[in-house]
Amino acid sequence: MKKILCLMLALVMMVGVMTACGDQTAKTSDTPETTDNTDDTTATETGEPDDGAFKIGATGPLTGGAAIYGIAAKTGAQIAVDEINALGGMQFELQYQDDEHDAEKAVNAYNILKDWNMQMSLGSVTSIPGVATSVENFADRIFALTPSASSTDVTKGKDNVFQMCFADPSQGSASAQYISDNKLGTKVAVIYKNDDPYSAGIYETFAETAEELNLEIVSTTTFTDDSQTDFSVQLTDAMNKEADIIFLPIYYTPASLIFQQAKSMDYSPKYFGVDGMDGILTLEGFDAALAEGVMLLTPFNADAEDEATVKFVAKYQEIAGEIPNQFAAGGYDAVYAIYEAIKADGTITPETSNEEICEKLIAQFTTFTFNGITGTSMTWSEDGQVSKSPKGMVIQDGAYVGMD
Repeated sequence: MKKILCLMLALVMMVGVMTACGDQTAKTSDTPETTDNTDDTTATETGEPDDGAFKIGATGPLTGGAAIYGIAAKTGAQIAVDEINALGGMQFELQYQDDEHDAEKAVNAYNILKDWNMQMSLGSVTSIPGVATSVENFADRIFALTPSASSTDVTKGKDNVFQMCFADPSQGSASAQYISDNKLGTKVAVIYKNDDPYSAGIYETFAETAEELNLEIVSTTTFTDDSQTDFSVQLTDAMNKEADIIFLPIYYTPASLIFQQAKSMDYSPKYFGVDGMDGILTLEGFDAALAEGVMLLTPFNADAEDEATVKFVAKYQEIAGEIPNQFAAGGYDAVYAIYEAIKADGTITPETSNEEICEKLIAQFTTFTFNGITGTSMTWSEDGQVSKSPKGMVIQDGAYVGMD
């Protein structure tokens, strides 16, 4: 009996030791802690990358009102990582952290990525978080190429932060030029968000270029975070001043409300937006018929027939079940641009220090030319802004169609 009791006690002690070892292993794992509700990606869909993979980090809104943008950019970037890793040479490991389109949360997310030993960055998806994390990129000398944070404040004064997207001033001036050249309207109303650097920055250059082109702006109204549910005042002003086209340098959520409220007022102007409008067709609960005829400038045309775009669109549809927007295409191109820059340098390895990687990528991005699905013959200036041609799109029968 004593022998049996001793054996049972020994067995209990062994199980306890094994359990304690299991707990310790979990606590000492180098896998970073993720923020709440973040569907982060730390490996490719085709399997774990080989040892010695480059670590690319990014933040974006994966939950909340701007999640369409973040999820699209993340999915597009992951497709590029999977394709590159499948080639069997250079390997990448991608991780996105949720910033909920909030500057403070974006910095917290950035620090998680830094603890993960991020070597290079896709910055942040949207401008307000992008301004905050770009400060950290600059201080830490971690190279960043954002797919879609378009405010000039993202790159201003930071030699190692670049944009794959058009900067806000470029979108504003190009939109005014496009409306004028194509005679889309004679009396323009503008509704913009004056507490958002993205929206305000686009408006400023739009207004300047419109004046140069003798494009008449008859109504300029604004809104803020606290007033973005009721647009009756703005629409009434535009209607009373007989505006036949409304320029909306805003994101798709307030734009969707503007379309709904204008219809209830029996007001049917033309609408012209920018890249923040891209994604409205996938907004849950939105009647796509309200966006019929809406025009926008974007760097990406999902209907393009070149091999690279066709392949990307097919893969994205397979994964996400929908047509990719320009945020997805920007994420895809951003990864490939970094990949091509590393290849062009020829000396960067996963063992190279972050600081040295940063300096070498700066040298490449200010001298090389990149061809992607959001543009061909792309170049970057020393202030981090990209040079490429925008594409005019119009929504027809619930889909984006090229206007050019």
